[in-house]
Amino acid sequence: MKEFVISEARTEKAVLVGLITKEQDERKTNEYLDELAFLAETAGAEVVKRFTQKIDQANTVTYVGKGKLSEIKEYIKAHEDNADEEVGMVIFDDELSAKQIRNIEAELKIKILDRTSLILDIFAMRAQTANAKTQVELAQNKYMLPRLQRLWTHLERQGGGSGSGKGGSVGLRGPGETQLEMDRRIILNRMALLKQRLADIDKQKATQRKNRGRLIRVALVGYTNVGKSTLMNLLAKSEVFAENKLFATLDTTVRKVIIGNLPFLLSDTVGFIRKLPTDLVESFKSTLDEVREADLLVHVVDISHPQFEEQIQVVENTLAEIGAGGKPGMIVFNKMDAYTYVEKDEDDLSPRTKANWTLEELMQTWMAKMADNCIFISAKDKTNVEELRNALYAKVRELHVQKYPYNDFLYETYDHDED
Repeated sequence: MKEFVISEARTEKAVLVGLITKEQDERKTNEYLDELAFLAETAGAEVVKRFTQKIDQANTVTYVGKGKLSEIKEYIKAHEDNADEEVGMVIFDDELSAKQIRNIEAELKIKILDRTSLILDIFAMRAQTANAKTQVELAQNKYMLPRLQRLWTHLERQGGGSGSGKGGSVGLRGPGETQLEMDRRIILNRMALLKQRLADIDKQKATQRKNRGRLIRVALVGYTNVGKSTLMNLLAKSEVFAENKLFATLDTTVRKVIIGNLPFLLSDTVGFIRKLPTDLVESFKSTLDEVREADLLVHVVDISHPQFEEQIQVVENTLAEIGAGGKPGMIVFNKMDAYTYVEKDEDDLSPRTKANWTLEELMQTWMAKMADNCIFISAKDKTNVEELRNALYAKVRELHVQKYPYNDFLYETYDHDED
């Protein structure tokens, strides 16, 4: 079974490749490549060069055109004699087909990754529990299955007669095709086993959720690397792993939080990201059940990120996709401490953009209409955290009264700690 983890390439140099198309302008392509670079660094690679190409749509054979592919090849060859500059991999910003990977590898003769396989690398590195490891392995197998053929291109199909030549005779199978079928069967059987294992885990998780008592469930959701785990640690006074890297949290962590006289359950969940493959979302179904069954969603947003509004939309779309849209919620704009803006000179007559807005001006836009459903904090500096606690108390108490109208908030001692 092929592994995707690139831990052996922690110091490898990487080249990134993206497209500028009708649907994706240059600004957005550069944003995606910034994120792809962060993903590569999280996986342990060092990005040394970016290539972009303006094209109507991805080339079905080589993703980019022949000229751009030759340019990438020349760059790789120009640095192959220097161990400190040698490029170890080329990473493409979109998911590649088996045909594209096969053709690109044949031309560049170097390791090829796409955005999906890179995310899978990181997930495999981050997975700690049996649950997360099972989910990652299932996603890897789903990704690998349609791409198996390229692993056997070194074995020529045998046979002659009618149609022999480039593809060999229809109906005659060579050793490569036999091995391909065997591998497909192995992977399909493994996927069935993994799905059954996840189904068993689902049952265990469902039982755990039923045994949590009459407590309101609050789930932290948001884009990856917005500070959910840091906020979790602050509110729950726990030590959930938090790091300035993408997908620091894969496993759902649940903690009991008490504000005033009101206890509730707070869960920290895996972060979302743009271009997250559907198969990957489906593989993490059991982890995302915590989101689906939550009574309140606290959407954490990195206010310092230039494209935070697009990130909000990505999260909302993903929540809708997993059946968690329309739940009661609030937005917590985190990282006030990191917010920056460019002050315009008086002589600058160009139109003012969001990059020129102060935080105070930004807060008076559409966010002002959200009232107590919108709070600005800095989990790092603990700014406005007490305001957040008060807002959470009010919302959880309201939900509790609706859900358990005859409960007077008197609870027996309860200690729940689940990773």
